[in-house]
Amino acid sequence: MSKIATAFEKGNAFIPFVTCGDPTIETTEAVVRSMVAAGADLIELGIPFSDPTAEGPVIQEASTRALAGGVTTDKIFDMVARLRADIDTPFAFMTYANVVFSYGIERFAARAEEVGIDGLILPDVPFEEREEFAPAFAAHRIDLIAMIAPTSEDRIAMIAKEAPGFIYLVSSLGVTGVRSQITTDLEGIVATIRKVTDVPVAVGFGISTPDVAAHMAHLADGAIVGSAIVKIVGAEGAQAAGAVGDYVRAMAEAVHTA
Repeated sequence: MSKIATAFEKGNAFIPFVTCGDPTIETTEAVVRSMVAAGADLIELGIPFSDPTAEGPVIQEASTRALAGGVTTDKIFDMVARLRADIDTPFAFMTYANVVFSYGIERFAARAEEVGIDGLILPDVPFEEREEFAPAFAAHRIDLIAMIAPTSEDRIAMIAKEAPGFIYLVSSLGVTGVRSQITTDLEGIVATIRKVTDVPVAVGFGISTPDVAAHMAHLADGAIVGSAIVKIVGAEGAQAAGAVGDYVRAMAEAVHTA
């Protein structure tokens, strides 16, 4: 079993996201530690990119701050290596194809395995183009996480059948960000996925409250939250770890008891 899949072994998983290097790499390290202590089951580590097309303004601004602060992919790898000294919670990088390309696909995969990364999410790489990345990451025992969106329709079963680790189900159309309500027929999409695989499904995009997170976990196997956490980091800056920990604790409890 992949390390990513173990995040769902005990039941529903809560998966928080943080933009690495916002406002500093030291802050991110403290935030990740607080997330682990608060009950996060798997953590998405965002590697900033200058044109993050899947992101709404909150995460775009966080990427801008992080890049302006001098964060680099190598500094993020080094941070993960430090965290791995005493943390075994699964980690998945979320970034863009350009970041991996410019580093070198094989070099990126090898370094990610070396520091203890378990999964990779590339929102701008469609299923049909994943073969450019999948073999290198599979060889280094890193799951290339599949994303399924409401627009995937007749491709849902095809994507799900091949998916390792977990399936990232995008709750609604558009970019990341907090939404007041989610109206997509997620139940129908999950039912389609269940026909072809028992790989866990986690829902992301737009989730910000414990009630909504619990509802998503009830429909699927977990909930992913990014913008609401990145917003806290943006407001609290270097002191964000405590506030993020409090938020993650409430969200994780809601998901775990859904």
